Amino acid sequence: MNGAKNLVDDCFLHDRDRMRHADVVSLITSRLNCVVRSSELPLGSLEGRLLAETVEAPRNVPLHDNSAVDGYAFAHTEYSANNTLAIGPRIAAGDPPSGPLAGASAARIFTGASMPPNADTVAMQEDCTVSADGLLVTVPPGLKLGANRRLAGEDVKAGERLLVPGQRLRAQEIAAIASLGRSGLRIFDKLRVAIVSTGNELVEPGSGQSFGEGQVFDTNRHMLNALCRNLPLEITDLGILTDDEETITAVLSKAAADHDVILTTGGASRGEEDHIVRTIDRLGKRHIWQIAIKPGRPMSFGQIGDCVFLGLPGNPVAAFVCFLLYCRPALLTLGGGIYDEPQRYPLPAGFAIKSKKPDRREFLRGWLETDTSGRTVVRKFARDGSGLISGLRSARGFIELGEDVRKVDEGDVVAYIPFSELGIDAL
Repeated sequence: MNGAKNLVDDCFLHDRDRMRHADVVSLITSRLNCVVRSSELPLGSLEGRLLAETVEAPRNVPLHDNSAVDGYAFAHTEYSANNTLAIGPRIAAGDPPSGPLAGASAARIFTGASMPPNADTVAMQEDCTVSADGLLVTVPPGLKLGANRRLAGEDVKAGERLLVPGQRLRAQEIAAIASLGRSGLRIFDKLRVAIVSTGNELVEPGSGQSFGEGQVFDTNRHMLNALCRNLPLEITDLGILTDDEETITAVLSKAAADHDVILTTGGASRGEEDHIVRTIDRLGKRHIWQIAIKPGRPMSFGQIGDCVFLGLPGNPVAAFVCFLLYCRPALLTLGGGIYDEPQRYPLPAGFAIKSKKPDRREFLRGWLETDTSGRTVVRKFARDGSGLISGLRSARGFIELGEDVRKVDEGDVVAYIPFSELGIDAL
């Protein structure tokens, strides 16, 4: 392991027969901890990574008051009745700060240039008139004090905390880091994740293997690889393992020694005789969580030493839903990241459901549309089967129906979670 801290022994043990969604997320994020070290990386390698240090501003940004436009800078108190000022120094961006302006004068100034110490207002050049001899400038009447001036520290004040450990760095944060003069930061190392499929019925797409009755192409492993690439992870694809106990034991033992997480799908139900499940039970500890959601319900959580095992349901939709809802928070937490609950947007339903089982949270596949009255409504994929990949292709987010919901009438307000809230970039 390359972990900074060991996991709590048997961190997934709990005493509940059936768990609600919120309790599952809470247990995952409270029981797990960061298991990776950190390294110093340059600016060009920070995008998408998880920050391992606190970043505070050593100085104001911008450092000096400066002009927001090309024009003429002057002291508002010298704004004469006829608005005509003598033209003083010329100040371009990058020039050192000038001395104070003399009397009723204005500096010819350009965007980003430092303001003279006693200047506080800038008139845009297109609103000004310069005399024929180039010595005087007439500025428009009615300019307010501080017009077109950027104040020192307007963006960031010296000592201000900009970033905290666990934040994922986007282009916006990298711009802020560069504005402080930092050439790099301490970043959490990538969590090492092994993804594996097992089963004699699985065929690798494009492998040239014969495809007969009872066989299926291995879709979930490729889906999980793609989902994991949305996180700062080091992924090892272990391919398909046949149902041979000796082979599975050898592969999983090595994977547990070389990785922080083993991720698989299928074999999550009670009484399952899947070799990968029995191997995890023999090498470490595993618990089946019955989660009160649809789709999903059974998931396996466990560990081999300090290597976490996450066993997703075998149906593609259930695996997709459970990865985003439960595996993503686990992977973020283990990798040093901050997990934020996704934002739910209350919107009218553009569909109806006659009856829904109580005490179960459901996550339907949906998208937004504008109805005939001009309202934005949530549409639902017509079929709810957990093996229908077509529903995932159509969806742009989840429609979340809480445990207390019994039915949905068209126009009822429902919670919509865009996939962007779950780390999937919108196209």
